[in-house]
Amino acid sequence: MNAKPIVIKFFTPVNALMDTIDSKMKDGISNFIILISSPGGTVFHGLSAYNYLKGLPVTITTHNFGSLDSISVILFCGGSKRLSVPQARFLLHGVSFGFSQNENLEEKQLEEKLKELKIDTENIAKVISANTNKSIEEITAAMLERTTLNPDEAKSWSLVHEIKSDLFELGSEVISIHFQQQKNP
Repeated sequence: MNAKPIVIKFFTPVNALMDTIDSKMKDGISNFIILISSPGGTVFHGLSAYNYLKGLPVTITTHNFGSLDSISVILFCGGSKRLSVPQARFLLHGVSFGFSQNENLEEKQLEEKLKELKIDTENIAKVISANTNKSIEEITAAMLERTTLNPDEAKSWSLVHEIKSDLFELGSEVISIHFQQQKNP
């Protein structure tokens, strides 16, 4: 049995990450390193991935090897050990809702959307707070200010446990998960 962790480079929708981990867990693997550099995505997918990673009976290490923007910071928090390369960044910002060009909403629908935004902001702040030495209020304020942290600042928050350039051991199995766009026939 391979004692080295499985290394996953993640560049695609969350379900592909979960499917890859599930497959390797069936093979008896219990130690994973997830290398992440991402511009973010949806709150739905980010919180789902975080809860999934935190609930697994395996060891998850997350490693920022570039930039973690927006909800990808939440995915990063899914690691019980969190690493960063020295030249990385972490961007925290508030939650937004995009309106379609001809979308019309009544007052109750607007109130519903506002409530969704507030709950999403609160959930994100709770996750980051639970994985740092910052309060929910401090995280919420940082999100509203669009705070960008370098690795040393992220380490001072306890968001990052260690800053290191080495991503994984030589000889580790590395799986790349990339987004595949459909080609037009």
